[in-house]
Amino acid sequence: MMFGRKREKTDLLAYIREGREMTQGEKLRLIVSLSIPSILAQISATVMFFIDASMVGHLGAKASAAIGLVETTCWLMGGLGAAANMGFSVQVAHAIGANDLERARRVLRQSLVCCLVWSVTITSLALLVSGRLPYWLGGAAEIAHDASLYFCIIGMAGIFFQMSGLAGSMLKCSGNMKIPSMLNICMCVMDVIFNYLFIYALGLGVTGAAIGTGLAELVTACLMMYFLLWRSDMLGIFKGDDAQQAPRLSHHDYRPTSDVVVNAVKIGAPMGLQHLLMGGAQIVSTLIVAPLGTVAIAAHSLGITVESLCYMPGFGIAEAATTLVGQSFGAGKRMLTQQFARMSAGLGIAVMTLMGVLMWLFATELMAVMTPVEEIIAIGARCLRIEAFAEPLFAASIVINGVFIGAGDTLRPAIMSLASMWGVRLTLAALLATTYGLPGVWTAMAIELSFRGFIFLIRLMRGGWLKKIGEG
Repeated sequence: MMFGRKREKTDLLAYIREGREMTQGEKLRLIVSLSIPSILAQISATVMFFIDASMVGHLGAKASAAIGLVETTCWLMGGLGAAANMGFSVQVAHAIGANDLERARRVLRQSLVCCLVWSVTITSLALLVSGRLPYWLGGAAEIAHDASLYFCIIGMAGIFFQMSGLAGSMLKCSGNMKIPSMLNICMCVMDVIFNYLFIYALGLGVTGAAIGTGLAELVTACLMMYFLLWRSDMLGIFKGDDAQQAPRLSHHDYRPTSDVVVNAVKIGAPMGLQHLLMGGAQIVSTLIVAPLGTVAIAAHSLGITVESLCYMPGFGIAEAATTLVGQSFGAGKRMLTQQFARMSAGLGIAVMTLMGVLMWLFATELMAVMTPVEEIIAIGARCLRIEAFAEPLFAASIVINGVFIGAGDTLRPAIMSLASMWGVRLTLAALLATTYGLPGVWTAMAIELSFRGFIFLIRLMRGGWLKKIGEG
């Protein structure tokens, strides 16, 4: 059928739920239209984090090293929270794809309770270990106090991060990429403003960076929840007719049920284990880098920040892939699911290849923005140029992982990622660090990311992850 110019205004996502056919151009346009807001949000987040890290970097190598020491553990906390969120939001995507909005809202209500309990648990653990963590990671006494305080404050803000991530994930799985992306951009702007205030105006240094980030997450979490629960057309529990029904809702409507929780565990547990062991691997990587000295720790941390500017577009495309594959999977459309998966992977590889070229060309200039210390700039730029060669296959692993998440297929990808990380990266890093220092660690990283992308591509093309299509 032809709809002329009106097609531009048509909700192409509705085609999935309604079982209507799409041309290749419409599929690509849908992928791009969903990816762009997420890519912009990811890039803006990286740019703002770039500025944030630069603020701390200009306080000196010790300040950068203090944050860099516990940064991987902060990522671990965030990954565990994200795994819980995806366990529920993937179910919502499948329900929306099957046009069962009542079930989608039921899953949402239960997720609010479960994820809140989960975040309180993670925060409590973070507070318990914050005092000793820097020493466990091999940090020197000169940076341990700042590192401990930074981790403690970020840990307390973990509840805000969890609920903001849950709301954003739910909105994205419903096809609303713009609101979460805009709010995440706003959070990044607030983060820079608050950090400037607390780091410089109030002179709190590393502690100020943690306070500023926590406040930005708090404001964002409140706004995310407002747009999800009151403004979302599909999921708004208190919007329109649902708002009129709100007085009749009781605590029983939010009580977790076995079918939802079991599915959430099946989807989220492998992801959680993956984040736990991958985070553990990142921590081991920090232990490998720590003996190389304060300059190496700072260069490693700042280099990772710069590199994130290159791979964030991949995560934006992966989020779009999760939404499209999740809804197509829920609708029982095998061919459409496979087409969205392959087109998303191709787009991600193309975009991140370009970003890798730019990172190789401007590695020195990018590191110079982060720190004025010449030694850190030199070693960091060398590491970035090594990593640039891995970006195309790194893109494949990022986007295809998003595809598998959308299909609810999380166990085997988790095993593949863990085997790659522990069997390839850490083994090589431990061997190469003693001879080549930090560039040896980054060479190991580049080899491992390329290997992981290659095995993910093989699994995508073989199609075994599609075997449960229609069962959802």
